[in-house]
Amino acid sequence: MFERFSTEAREVVIGAQRVASDEKSANVDAFHLLTSLSLNTGLLATLGCPAEELADDLRRVRRRGGMSDADVEALSGFGIDVEHIVERVEQTHGEGALTGGTRSKRGHRPFTREAKKVLEKCLREAIDVGDKRIDAEHILLALTSLPGVAADVLAQRGIDYLAVRRLLERRAAS
Repeated sequence: MFERFSTEAREVVIGAQRVASDEKSANVDAFHLLTSLSLNTGLLATLGCPAEELADDLRRVRRRGGMSDADVEALSGFGIDVEHIVERVEQTHGEGALTGGTRSKRGHRPFTREAKKVLEKCLREAIDVGDKRIDAEHILLALTSLPGVAADVLAQRGIDYLAVRRLLERRAAS
């Protein structure tokens, strides 16, 4: 399947592995794909989401162990202060204790089930629109179409499946 990836899409996948390595994560997950997508393409900026702002959002969500802002808001309705809990965990176990980035593992970093689903879905998205190659847009389509925190973070920035699909249609028309 990787042979169908455009150069830019390959850079996103390889970049996700670099991001995981930099964070000392044992695995490559959907957040790493999204982070790499924002760093290696101008795609998100085209949709009105500056890379720096998205990076801040992703860091905040990762620090909370993958809890989106919507999750935090829902829990606060029950009187649970997630930020306070994260601070207490970090006081006891060190900064970034909930990020999953404290594990140091060298060499190959496998893709999580979620990241594999994203890569499989981007192939289906490319086929659905009649493209022979998988581009970065297809990866973003897959990230927005699969339930998860990456899709939630993008949705908070106004980037959803329909917005990305419209972008693909505009590019195909030009």
